[in-house]
Amino acid sequence: MQNLSQTGTMTPSASDTDRRARSVLPRRALLLGGAALGGVAITGAPRLTTASLREEDVRALNLLLLVEQTQAAFYTEAVRRGALEGEILRYARQVASQEDEHLGFLKRLLGGQARSKPDFDFGDRTRQPDAFVAAAADVEDLAVGAYNGQGGNVSRDVLAGAATIVSVEARHAAWIRSIVGQLPAADATDTALSNDEVLEGLSRLGVRR
Repeated sequence: MQNLSQTGTMTPSASDTDRRARSVLPRRALLLGGAALGGVAITGAPRLTTASLREEDVRALNLLLLVEQTQAAFYTEAVRRGALEGEILRYARQVASQEDEHLGFLKRLLGGQARSKPDFDFGDRTRQPDAFVAAAADVEDLAVGAYNGQGGNVSRDVLAGAATIVSVEARHAAWIRSIVGQLPAADATDTALSNDEVLEGLSRLGVRR
């Protein structure tokens, strides 16, 4: 039910407002839950412990850990070198912080079974803005493909934890493209990458294992 205001426009009644508020709240809760990387969305998986991991889980998680190590190192180095500015710098700082959270989650989950950090040689990718943008899009696409590719190799609980990360990696990929005027989502689906494809992609980006 709507009421006519003194200006002649229709204004929602109290009951309409209440119904709209109730319909919006669940959507807001879903959005906030998906974005809370440092809170419930990642740490809210108490069933996930190092002791409960299968051998397949450990292999898959260590591959994803290598991806996150690469991302965290890439963004941290790019920010430290000081070549970025404006929206690209804001992107790099924000994403660096989130990749650190992803990295911490996987390391805590793997415990003593976590792989060691490799060496990196990113070259001009962390020194020149244009090269950085291209590499950032590549590494985020690679992360999405890696998480999708490991979906069938892990237990249900591990998959649930990984799902809270992969959606944000996809947002990163869309974000960096939108900054430079590229189409954020060119395809309707993402490709799942095999282990070898992930390792090859990381090698091209500058991982020296």
